[in-house]
Amino acid sequence: MGFADEMKDIFFLLPKKRQSILFSATLGDDIEAIHKSILRNPLKIEIQEEAQNLDLIKQTAYAVDPERKGPLLRYIIKTMEMKQVLVFVSATRTADNLVEKLKKNGIEAAAMHSGKSQGARTEALNKFKTGKLTVLVATDLVSRGIDIQFLPFVINFELPRSPKDYVHRIGRTGRAETPGEAISLICPDDAHHFKIIQKKMGKRVEIKQSADLNLHGY
Repeated sequence: MGFADEMKDIFFLLPKKRQSILFSATLGDDIEAIHKSILRNPLKIEIQEEAQNLDLIKQTAYAVDPERKGPLLRYIIKTMEMKQVLVFVSATRTADNLVEKLKKNGIEAAAMHSGKSQGARTEALNKFKTGKLTVLVATDLVSRGIDIQFLPFVINFELPRSPKDYVHRIGRTGRAETPGEAISLICPDDAHHFKIIQKKMGKRVEIKQSADLNLHGY
């Protein structure tokens, strides 16, 4: 969320002669600025990001009207007999609503987003990793903390804003040389944005029609 001001206040109170160690999950421009202001001739240890092989990920999309989106999600999970699937949404409220609907339809699910405490997030992720949860619904804000080596399925219930985030999302599957599958639900308003995502990614994704699917009971 950005705590630059709070950090400055703390550093002001600390002795000038001290040892400082900086840890960060990412190394963007903001972190570089902090690094230059608080560290002196540091030893820098950087772990390279794992290269993503999109060829290991089977990508599919379904064209769907907004009111049929929830039933279609449950239809896909049940008919494909998914035991472990990470579902991405754009907002915390959507995540919570989705979890409630999944539970009402007999699918074990939990939400993981910024509105949850760190303890609740850790518990949900542990349950998901150990198979006690079928579905983990997450927002992009917490998605970078999710690392599941053999995750078989990712579903984009809502598309992310940027193509880069799309690639990051689907890259949660297809890891450790293990194939995975990514499915996106595309409403009419999403069609143009999804074309841009495909163009930036350099891959074309098959879009299936869902209008003829009988979603009654899902």
